[in-house]
Amino acid sequence: MGYYERFSNRDSTPHSLFPTPYLPLDKKISIGYALPVTERLSRGGAFAQKYGPWALVTGASRGLGAEFARQLAERGLNLVLAARSGSQLERLAADLARAYGITARAAVVDLSRADLLNALRPVTDSLEVGLLVNNAGLSTVGPFLAQDADYLLGQLHTNARAALVLTRHYGSLMAARGRGGVIFLASGSALHGTPWSAHYCGTKAYNLMLAEALWAEWRPLGVDVLGFMAGLTRTPGVEANHLKPSRLVPLGSPERAVRRALKALGRAPSASDGLRNHLGYAALGLMPRSLATRVLGRSMRVMFGSRVGSRE
Repeated sequence: MGYYERFSNRDSTPHSLFPTPYLPLDKKISIGYALPVTERLSRGGAFAQKYGPWALVTGASRGLGAEFARQLAERGLNLVLAARSGSQLERLAADLARAYGITARAAVVDLSRADLLNALRPVTDSLEVGLLVNNAGLSTVGPFLAQDADYLLGQLHTNARAALVLTRHYGSLMAARGRGGVIFLASGSALHGTPWSAHYCGTKAYNLMLAEALWAEWRPLGVDVLGFMAGLTRTPGVEANHLKPSRLVPLGSPERAVRRALKALGRAPSASDGLRNHLGYAALGLMPRSLATRVLGRSMRVMFGSRVGSRE
């Protein structure tokens, strides 16, 4: 039977959803709500030995983040799930704990806040976080000048600053232990300027470059780093932008994307979801950058229509 607890950045006191009196967290784990560590790790085999016993997933309440949480739970890792959506996050944590016999904690926190790490550390300081998934991200399609400046700063903090802060903290602990992994959710738009997604592609370029550089720096330390370009994936965020899928730009599934990301971790500095995405990125790479940017602009018009504004 899994064990689920909820934490909020407004109150770091643990709140059990089970009808038991309050006990310190380590006492609760010891009385049998979670499977024994050896049993959980054996389920995930070498993956759990390398990246367990705990994984921290940001933006975990839905979409790719929720799918990362599910597949990591399936591999036997305990979870700290971080996002703003309290009710969704708590429900997911409880469901995963019950379904996979792991321990799951929901940390309700705004990833854009300046004191993000201070909000998470009460949840994670007593844990051995062996895998960090920097998944949280804000994405809005539209003209750059039509987007509010405060929103753009929040997008920068959520997409890039949060990943930097968390990677610096948890990565240093992994390096000291000589094992662990970090996954950055990048994007194909990180490779080229993408009109009407300008700021988003800039934040994802930061994630991709940071991931690839740390892959080389941290390999000798025993820590694997991956920048993963999921491509267009059927998630609530993509659907909110009213995407029109096309044969040339396929809409992938979260299940497949996460499976490929976890498979690529430890094998390459970066990876993409599927051969079609890989070939598309390679073809754009052969073009002059001005041409590639214009091609991407036309693709954005086809996929998002009126959201990108009128033709100049």
